[in-house]
Amino acid sequence: MDTRSEHGLHITILIDNPNSWIIPHAEKLLQVLHDRGHEARVCHDKDEIEKGDILFLLSCEKIVPKDILARNTHNIVVHPSDLPKGQGFSPLTWLILEGANDIPITLFEAVDAVDAGPFYFKDTIHFKGHELNDELKTAQGEKTIELILKFVDAYPNVTPHEQYGEKTWYRRRTPEDSELDTTKSIGEQFELLRVVDNERYPASFKFRGHTYILKIYKSGDEKKGA
Repeated sequence: MDTRSEHGLHITILIDNPNSWIIPHAEKLLQVLHDRGHEARVCHDKDEIEKGDILFLLSCEKIVPKDILARNTHNIVVHPSDLPKGQGFSPLTWLILEGANDIPITLFEAVDAVDAGPFYFKDTIHFKGHELNDELKTAQGEKTIELILKFVDAYPNVTPHEQYGEKTWYRRRTPEDSELDTTKSIGEQFELLRVVDNERYPASFKFRGHTYILKIYKSGDEKKGA
């Protein structure tokens, strides 16, 4: 199925959480796609997906049914891990917690099984070890756009490759995963402080019968987060 018109490819970007961190990046992507002559739109509900050439599923939290995926020739996901390693939830966060600063990222085709489709491109996001959550997400968003544009520019001359190697799975994180251990130093828990979100899942700790919330900013950034 090829629904291309004189305006280029027909592209839909699905972000099923209207408050997702990736929305500003998707808006930039939308503008670039328009500038390059493609018909592109963002939607937040799977039922709004139209027939087209490519559906990009960005930071989606719900599974899109097979019959809806069939509306597009390709259904593309960008996932920050070296698939099939790191399937599942919040892989960038888990990798940072494991001490990684070179984060693999994979652009692949969505299939029935989660994070199991053939991949087209892999790349790496490089960090230095000091970046906090906002900086981590910004780098992830920028690399996501870069890979998507690489796919769009090469289309239809894109070659899928089957995933290979050991499969690993990351579980969904909960607010409890942002809790600090009062018996450990800040240095020992700095990776956790790097990945907490000051608003949605801030760092916390329990002490003397109470729960306390901590927010972290780099010096000079406090007003930005206020």
